[in-house]
Amino acid sequence: MSGRLTAGLALLGALVAGVVIGLLLVAPAGPDEAAVPPAPPPSTTARPSSATPAPDADIAAVTVLSHAIADAIERRDAREFGTLTCSPQTADALSALQKRWDAAGPMAVTLPEAPIVDGDSASVNIHVEGTGGRKQTPFPMRRENGRWCVPG
Repeated sequence: MSGRLTAGLALLGALVAGVVIGLLLVAPAGPDEAAVPPAPPPSTTARPSSATPAPDADIAAVTVLSHAIADAIERRDAREFGTLTCSPQTADALSALQKRWDAAGPMAVTLPEAPIVDGDSASVNIHVEGTGGRKQTPFPMRRENGRWCVPG
């Protein structure tokens, strides 16, 4: 197996594991589970004013990708989420993700703030609320071959 393929598969595994862990935190809890504490307030940390603003086209593309990620999670559509990744996902990885999302039940997904673009990298916080609680997770994005995608 080539080093690039191994690195790609390791990155994919880390991404899927992060999504699964995040979803496990919002999966339905047992009937004896205590109420979930409220989510912390959004970060008020200001970006450095000396940073060069990202081009409008990059901001637009990353915003579209951010909404597509949120939509795939809210609709619990692992196949759609797989189309947003930089590397093709295996059927087994998508099936495992779909099973986790199906088990989690309905989820409300929001983007509490605009994505941040920094060159060929970007990130967005996605807030998920489900029966078992709520979680805000940062999703990395990057430009690969002219296309913005989720690493993995």
